[in-house]
This record gives sequence, C-alpha cells and structure tokens, in this order.
Amino acid sequence: MTHRSRARAYAFLAGLALAAFASAARAQSADAILCDQLTADPADPDKPADIRGVAAIAPTDIAKAIKFCRIAAAKSHRAMYQLGRAYAANQQMAEAVAAWRKSADKGSTSAMVELGVLLAAGGPNVAPDPAKAQELFTRAAEAGNARGVLNLLALAASGGPPFDPARARALLERAAQSGSAEAEFQLGVMLANGTGGAQNDVGARAMLEKAAAQNHPEALQWMGVFAQAGRGGPQDTAAAKSYYERAAALGNAEAKAALKQLACPYALKDKAGHVVTNLCF
Repeated sequence: MTHRSRARAYAFLAGLALAAFASAARAQSADAILCDQLTADPADPDKPADIRGVAAIAPTDIAKAIKFCRIAAAKSHRAMYQLGRAYAANQQMAEAVAAWRKSADKGSTSAMVELGVLLAAGGPNVAPDPAKAQELFTRAAEAGNARGVLNLLALAASGGPPFDPARARALLERAAQSGSAEAEFQLGVMLANGTGGAQNDVGARAMLEKAAAQNHPEALQWMGVFAQAGRGGPQDTAAAKSYYERAAALGNAEAKAALKQLACPYALKDKAGHVVTNLCF
C-alpha cells in the first residue's frame, strides 16, 4: 500500500469514527429530549426553558419515560430526577427513592424536595424523618428552589421542626431574582398576606404580575382578583376578565368560577338568604 493510499485509508477510518461519535451524541441527545418531553416537572428550576413540563406523567407514557430517562440519567442529574418521577408514576417507589437520592447528591433541588416530602410524611419502606426532611428542604431553598421554601413552612405548620417565616420570605426574594415564576407567585402571596413581614399590596401585585407574564396559572388568577378589586394598583374589570380567561384556559378552577361570577353578577336569594339563581347579562 502506498503512502497516499494509507493516508486515504486513515482519513476514511477517522471519518467513520467521527460519524459514529456524532451518531452516539445525537442518540444521547434524543434520549434526553424525549425524557424531558415526557417527564419534565413544570416547577423544576433545572427544566429547559423551551419545555413546558407535565404535572403528571400520562399513564401511556410511563414505560417510554422510564426507557428514555434511564439512558439519559447516566449523564444528567435532571434526567435522573425525572426517572424517579417516572418510577413513582409506575408505583415503583423503591426505585424512585433510589433515583432521587442519586439526583439530590448531584445537586438536583427538585429531587431534594421530593425526598423531603417522602420523609416528612413517611410511606412504603420510608420511615418518617421530619428533621431530615427539613434539612433537604433547606438545602433546596438555599439553592433557590421555591418549593423548598414552601415545604419548610408547610412542615412547620403541620407540627414539624419550626421555621422562621421571615427567613422563608428572604429565601423567596432570592429565588424570585432568578426569574422563577413559582418564587414570584409565592412571594406575591406572602406580601399580600403579610406573612414573614409587612403586608404590601403594591409589592405583591408587582410579583404576581411578573409570574403572570410567565403564564403561571395561580398568579394569573390572583392578578384577576387584584385587578378586579383594585388592590395594589388601579381597578380594571376588563383586565381582571382577561387574567381570569388566561388562567381558566390553563385549567384554574377558581378563575373559571370568577368568570362565571363576572358574567352573572346579580344573585337572587330566598328569604333565608340562600342563592336561588344568578342573573346573567
């Protein structure tokens, strides 16, 4: 074989190797994409911005989700967390816990929250451990996960270890700075209710409006309430209706009820004060 022919052969083999590498990379990428599409958690801070996520994995998608997420989990703590979601949807809780532990150890705050929820309440093969649950929620909260903050407060309210509402509010303020719609919404609620500090309708409306701009269903519904009542800003029934419509389109039941009330604002009552019917216009 001549020098030139050997060079051509090496170049051909190198090309094959590069093609194989690229093909493997595409396959891994495809697994990760499919894992995200089937199992991404809408509230996961690690979720890609272009993936909406699913509140619950469709029963018909569970087997596919486990298949693709198991492959993607080898290189992604987010996929490992989502693999845990798929296992949990399939009632394989031992496998779900194992996946969430691995994901949490690698930094997934959503996995920390899921483990904390299990440890707070206990369950099959999981003994209740409120102190460990608080530790996991705190780690998640300090890393900017709004659900971690909320679960710290819920755990304290249910008789678990106490947690300072003022600290929770401060943690939500930090999380909201990252643009988290959930953090913005929950901070807005705390400001509206005066939890963990002074009550502030103007600040609450500003936070709720930011979350609503990201199509957060509950924030849209709250913005409808604020606009309808003129809390923290101008009273605007047309804007309130628009917020309610957007929230209702995303499945928010309270927004649907508010729209019905706007359409039928006058109630006819009997002598006992019970509503007999509403007048619609």
